Amino acid sequence: MSGLSSETTLHVGGASPYDVVIGRGIAGKLPAILGDKVQRVAFLYAAELAELAQPVMDVLRDDYDVLALGLPSGEQTKTADVIFECWEALGEAGFTRSDAVVTFGGGATTDAGGFVAASWLRGVRVVHVPTTLLAMVDAAVGGKTGINTSAGKNLVGAFHEPAGVLVDLDTLLTLPTEELISGFGEVVKCGFIADPEILRLIEADPSAATDPTGEVLPELVQRAIQVKIDVVVDDLKETGGAGSHPGREALNYGHTMAHAIERAEGFTMRHGEAVAIGCVFVAELARLTGHIDDALAARHAETFGAVGLPVSYDNASFEDLLAAMRVDKKSRGNTLRFVVLDEVGSPVVLEGPTEYQLRAAYDVMTGKAAS
Repeated sequence: MSGLSSETTLHVGGASPYDVVIGRGIAGKLPAILGDKVQRVAFLYAAELAELAQPVMDVLRDDYDVLALGLPSGEQTKTADVIFECWEALGEAGFTRSDAVVTFGGGATTDAGGFVAASWLRGVRVVHVPTTLLAMVDAAVGGKTGINTSAGKNLVGAFHEPAGVLVDLDTLLTLPTEELISGFGEVVKCGFIADPEILRLIEADPSAATDPTGEVLPELVQRAIQVKIDVVVDDLKETGGAGSHPGREALNYGHTMAHAIERAEGFTMRHGEAVAIGCVFVAELARLTGHIDDALAARHAETFGAVGLPVSYDNASFEDLLAAMRVDKKSRGNTLRFVVLDEVGSPVVLEGPTEYQLRAAYDVMTGKAAS
């Protein structure tokens, strides 16, 4: 397997170190990560994955009292009502600070389950078992948890690092194609902000890159996770990086517009799809403000498009998207902030672009720009 042995462990340092284990059929490693002091485990899983989750649940039941809680699909699980129901269940079961949470599902499950763990008794142990490409390379690593409100995505949450992450590549074999492709929104993003080898591997053979049975995708997963680890270790709570590097904020490349689009779509668009469109938007904004040249701006649409992701969007007005971007977490007062590139692997922050520049980038994103 190119670039990845049968099992690879990536270490996340910092104040609360943990490991990300990447391999196949690795559910049996859960007890070693949870430890023998844990008596009860809340197993928070995406309900539609009940059959896939059963072997993991069986492993847990060999060592712990398990409270299994099936969660709604996708972003529907990231609501205050669902979180409250989980709290009530933990309370009725008598969960203490020495007990733990295990999440099993995609990024929404990781976000919601992580928030349950972060908020119950001000923080209990959590292990993530992500089942989608998107969750593997993004949501499960880095300690961000959150839920949505009517005002926007992930506006309520907490930083709560996991005790470990188990990335079982076999779960990618069960993903619908559109879900697998969605995950490439975050993978390609990691290539642009930090690791050009990701872009090279994808551009050399997009079909091989997106094949869950092949040798390229495991290496892309490992590389994308390593990008995230390298950033969050130095800037866990997004307070800023060294020099001009935006630190953890770099991981939000394309996300300001992406979150606005997701809100406009009622959170029904897949996150990776929105990220791909958002990256095309911000690449054009970088070109208009003199940060990158025409070729690098065009490369965004070419590379995201090569794996089957959308690279344009015209289902919401400029005014509606701008209003949504103004409540983005990265804004400061009335000033919009965007992560842009100076070149591949060199992200910087662009503050306060003009409305003319924003509209011009929007026109490119919608395909309405003059040729």
